[in-house]
Amino acid sequence: MTGSGKTAAFLLPILHKLIDSPRGKTRALVVSPTRELAAQILEALNGMAVHTPITAAAIYGGVGMAPQEHAMRAGVDVLIATPGRLLDHMRSPYAKLTNIEFLVLDEADRMLDMGFLPDIKRIIRAVPVKRQTLFFSATMPPPIEALTREMLRNPVRIDQGRRSIPAVGITQAIYPVKQELKTALLLALLKRGDMPQALVFTRTKHRANRLAEQLLKAGVRADRIHGNRSQPQRTAALAGFKNGKSRVLVATDIAARGIDIEALGHVVNFDVPAVPDDYIHRVGRTGRAEAVGDAFTFVAPDEENDLRAIERAVGKRLPRVTLPDFNYNARAEGRLEVPIGERIAAIRARKADERARSKSKAARSHGQRDGSHGEKARSHGEKERGTHPGGPGHGAPGGHSERTARGRGPRRGRGRR
Repeated sequence: MTGSGKTAAFLLPILHKLIDSPRGKTRALVVSPTRELAAQILEALNGMAVHTPITAAAIYGGVGMAPQEHAMRAGVDVLIATPGRLLDHMRSPYAKLTNIEFLVLDEADRMLDMGFLPDIKRIIRAVPVKRQTLFFSATMPPPIEALTREMLRNPVRIDQGRRSIPAVGITQAIYPVKQELKTALLLALLKRGDMPQALVFTRTKHRANRLAEQLLKAGVRADRIHGNRSQPQRTAALAGFKNGKSRVLVATDIAARGIDIEALGHVVNFDVPAVPDDYIHRVGRTGRAEAVGDAFTFVAPDEENDLRAIERAVGKRLPRVTLPDFNYNARAEGRLEVPIGERIAAIRARKADERARSKSKAARSHGQRDGSHGEKARSHGEKERGTHPGGPGHGAPGGHSERTARGRGPRRGRGRR
């Protein structure tokens, strides 16, 4: 179940165990799939440990490694890391995990989905065999169960609620709509005033960018967060949404496991997720900690099969809803998604134009250098001709050049005498 307090469930016991331990050695390692989730866990830990001597640091990509190296050398009590950046540090001798007593794998199923299994196994080989290992996940698919049998010894399993269902405080609704009218439907819902803020999920980064652009053009304060954005951009977008600067945050599934926003009232699945577990995590961004929230899913005709898979997973048919006064037969204004062929053609055209400009610039620069070299050669030739007796640059007999040449001999001769 999402929003059930898993983060506190592993942080509080670890803090209790570490509070009387000597400082200067890293004794707990929390591995998470995304940067946002790592930063969120660190924030939660700092809030819980505010009146204790326990220290912690987050290790993730997209930011400089130097502060992270300093934290590891200093031996902070708890490290919260994404697998890739942690392995980057582990290439250096300062990144030793030989004192780890507690290893936590948070959102283990997501790390499996993202292909982190080989990285996780490398990390596990680097920590002591004698340790306590904890797996935490909002869902527990069969591959994760197999992984627990491989990596854990006599594990105790704790289920909070029924598996693969959203929290009870979430009201779910399905909006059947044509693919090309989804943006108009979202704008219509926003204009009604019932959604002060909304977290909107799309299936691709391109669609997230395009939707955010269209919302901004319509006068809706919006931002987006996905894997192609830099870490400072992602952090700023999330902070802007949390403090109310943005009314809509458009996200891909990278954010479904790393966003915890207090009192978020609405989640919109702009695209139906292809995997039921992703649906659970998306809608789980609202209705957290026994709060209430609404989760709307826009379903185009070609997404009905994915919806049926979700309904089988949650164990019920979700109610269909239509928006009064919305024209479901209207013609769409513009396209949300540019076909991949057109995008590739545009990229190739842009690259060709850049190469042509670069070639032209290089040719101009080369021509200027040739002209400069020719000017220098002519200047040098004129100087040579002007000082060589009998050259074309000589004046008439008795001229200045000849007098100068003749005058030097007698003066030098007189000086030697």
